[in-house]
Amino acid sequence: MIELRTPAQIEEMRPAGRFVGEVLTALAEAADVGVNLLELDALAHQMIRDRGAESCYIDYHPSFGASPFGKVLCTSVNDAVLHGLPHDYKLRDGDLLSVDFACSVDGWVSDSALSVVVGTPRPEDLALIETTTQALAAGIAAAQPGNKIGDISHAIGSVARAAGLKVNMQFGGHGVGRTMHGEPHVSNDGRPGRGYKLQPGLVIAIEPWFLHTTDEIYTDPDGWTLRSADGSRGAHMEHTVAITEDGPLILTARD
Repeated sequence: MIELRTPAQIEEMRPAGRFVGEVLTALAEAADVGVNLLELDALAHQMIRDRGAESCYIDYHPSFGASPFGKVLCTSVNDAVLHGLPHDYKLRDGDLLSVDFACSVDGWVSDSALSVVVGTPRPEDLALIETTTQALAAGIAAAQPGNKIGDISHAIGSVARAAGLKVNMQFGGHGVGRTMHGEPHVSNDGRPGRGYKLQPGLVIAIEPWFLHTTDEIYTDPDGWTLRSADGSRGAHMEHTVAITEDGPLILTARD
């Protein structure tokens, strides 16, 4: 079921969005050569406790997960692109790190992700992150009242195709509200003018993610981490966005 939020409810969602943005900013600043993924998870966990927020991930156990997730972050490194389960790994020079974070503040959820390069960047990694960032911006720009979900998907996919990237359709954006995942699904490619008509009050996570040279993925033995089939690296960007009468409002904007 697709739920629409009142203007007052969207205002109530702002603190969750701000907090998610603050956590991701702190994590991006903390990520450095030699930092352990478990340290990043611990930092986010402490910020959740200090804020009195609630993790959306620890007890999360969808059909595609091997067990309850057990951590508060997704940390995906290099050929991992989604659902990376934090583990005992120290970041190395040149690693491409994607961090996905969602939590609930006062009963409202926000969800966001970013990708950064730790240490010395490879030009192709920076280009992939830039393309993913542009795709997110294009998707958000298309999130106008009166448009369709397919317009968002097409905008994202057009950026990917222009960069010569293939698009995986298994995982994409989604509705956000009292829970982390809801309707509608927002694919990262599609046909314009198709699907659900965007209305003020709809709140969705828009999240393009791409791999350098493939659109095929497999699940790591940890039962969660999704990796590229050919070992190529991935990037992931995401914002929670509210559709308003005046256009898209990014709830998880970062300073």
